[in-house]
Amino acid sequence: MTRDDLLAELRAESRRYMASYVLFNQAVADHLGLHPTDVQCLNLLSLEPGAVTTGQIAELTGLTSGSATRLVDRLEKAGYVSRARDTQDRRRVLVQLVPAAMVGFGDLWRELSQEWDALFADDDAGELEVLIRHMRRTTELGRHQVVRLAERPRPA
Repeated sequence: MTRDDLLAELRAESRRYMASYVLFNQAVADHLGLHPTDVQCLNLLSLEPGAVTTGQIAELTGLTSGSATRLVDRLEKAGYVSRARDTQDRRRVLVQLVPAAMVGFGDLWRELSQEWDALFADDDAGELEVLIRHMRRTTELGRHQVVRLAERPRPA
């Protein structure tokens, strides 16, 4: 196969991968009774070292500040997050995960991760490093594309 052929195959497989993950995310959201964006916000918040502002959630998710506020409203109503005034700056409100509510969320991800880990059982360290590099690069590209699309006028 030529490089062009491989790139064409990679583009096609990337589209299948993304569609598969979106559908998987929808299934997780349906299982938890949440919106798919809410699931990924919880996922991202669980990777943060502590409480964040709604503005930081907007940055993490690529949502507008208004959409991020509505997302936090939904997560708070569902019991997954709480809001509290920042003790260092009373003007800021911090959003933090509710540990008890996150137990089931974490249990589900750990259960699903077992098959993820098994998927890579035969890959050596070098292959895993290539996959990690690929995922980091595609994550950054995805962030860039979100910004790019947000700046573009919507089709009529």
